[in-house]
Amino acid sequence: MTIATLGNRAQTREELTRATYDLLVIGGGILGTSVTWMAAQAGLRVAMVDGGDFAGATSSASSKLVHGGLRYLQTGNVKLVAENHRERRALAGDIAPHLVKPLSFLVPIYQGGPHGAAKLGAGVFLYSALSAFGDGVGRVITPRQALARVPGLRSEGLRAAAVYGDHQMNDSRVAVMTVRAAVTAGAVVLNHAEVVGLRRSEGRICGADLRDRLDGTEFGVNARLVLNATGPWVDHLRRMEDPGAEPSIRLSKGAHVVVRREEPWKAALTIPVDKYRVSFAIPWEDHLLLGTTDEAYEGDPADVRATEADIEQILGEAGLAVRDSQLRREDITYSFAGLRVLPGGPGNVAEAKRETVVTQGKGGMLSVAGGKWTTYRHIGRVVLDALTHLPGQPLGDDLADAPRSVPLPGVASPDAVAYRLWADREPGARMDPLVARHLATHYGSIAFDLAKLINEDPALGERIHPDGPDIWAQAVYARDVEWAATVDDIVRRRTTLTVRGLDVPEVRARVQDMLG
Repeated sequence: MTIATLGNRAQTREELTRATYDLLVIGGGILGTSVTWMAAQAGLRVAMVDGGDFAGATSSASSKLVHGGLRYLQTGNVKLVAENHRERRALAGDIAPHLVKPLSFLVPIYQGGPHGAAKLGAGVFLYSALSAFGDGVGRVITPRQALARVPGLRSEGLRAAAVYGDHQMNDSRVAVMTVRAAVTAGAVVLNHAEVVGLRRSEGRICGADLRDRLDGTEFGVNARLVLNATGPWVDHLRRMEDPGAEPSIRLSKGAHVVVRREEPWKAALTIPVDKYRVSFAIPWEDHLLLGTTDEAYEGDPADVRATEADIEQILGEAGLAVRDSQLRREDITYSFAGLRVLPGGPGNVAEAKRETVVTQGKGGMLSVAGGKWTTYRHIGRVVLDALTHLPGQPLGDDLADAPRSVPLPGVASPDAVAYRLWADREPGARMDPLVARHLATHYGSIAFDLAKLINEDPALGERIHPDGPDIWAQAVYARDVEWAATVDDIVRRRTTLTVRGLDVPEVRARVQDMLG
């Protein structure tokens, strides 16, 4: 079966229903997609379902960073930083160089600030050393040099800035590409498929009953083992297995704000708020991404959003280092919030360990929560290893060793792809260089598939909104190949229309018409 046929939801439901899978993964966020990908590579028959879109909640509400975690050095966790760096550089070098981009960061040092130049200089040097200086040598630069890289930086009281290197990405696009990789390896997946009940045999969980949220069709999936990877909803599904299950997690909300950028930035800002907290101002999708917050959340995960208080806090903290002219309310294009899943227990959520929680219920269902994009492949391997060593070995004992470095689909040099997209057409009909660059950095070599669509129907080369680089070929491709089934699937997660503030009513109506 090709990826394109998975656009036929009825056919996919039938395939899910008629087989008994080795592993059913419920939840298509960071953890679910990673475990599905690794399990399929290991030769397992795997199914993955999600009640919403893939990475439709927390996994598409991140800070868009692939990073080692500079703040972990302050707690002395050098080993964790080194491990994060290793995964970061693997993603940027071998796995997804078309999606993960290098980015310099400045830590501004102000008079009376929480950190001095000597401390930060030593910190960023150690940080770069733990990455074998693969991003250059962390160092301290002058205010003039800092302002040349970040024109929106406040200059009043600026004494110096520390520089280090990390990476960034578009989390929604990485998620879709990971789902594609899992399907290529043999997995069967379906989004907008809500679990309404768990199947049991002799007291053991052996599958799930589901409802297609788009047309109401009910169907079921049988599996030898069920993995609950529903993120903030993990305890909801655990209580479906066992009504008396005690809470295993707590939630922390992280909100972000996106604003229009006055002029290009050559680096991002890591802004010390106090001795322990930082906030970010990151050039992303031709805008600035600001945040994040870190506060306990006890409401319905489906209702999480950036509140007025969150926006006020984010703009205030950004204002410690960013000029007021860059932080105007009228320049906000989008705000969003996600939920970090943390181990249950007392204490401040900001101080809780960011670690993966694994539990097994009375019915044998495995529940896993917590994780981050930088190490999502590693976490997927760790969880799969735990599944294969369960008592009784429900997955068998003859699993293949999954390859360590399988690239995501479309792996290619974005520069080369962008040039080809521009040069392969006649001079009078060449693709706009900004559009070519946009496609190359969001699809890699898969952008050539979109170019074929444009060759067949030139209208698909038109911009969806005149102020953004997204084109109609992306929307059609998302519908036919990338499991996009709703307007939000396309404008929020398959394109950048929402983050740019371009998902206006006319655009949403035209996208809805295209979806039929």
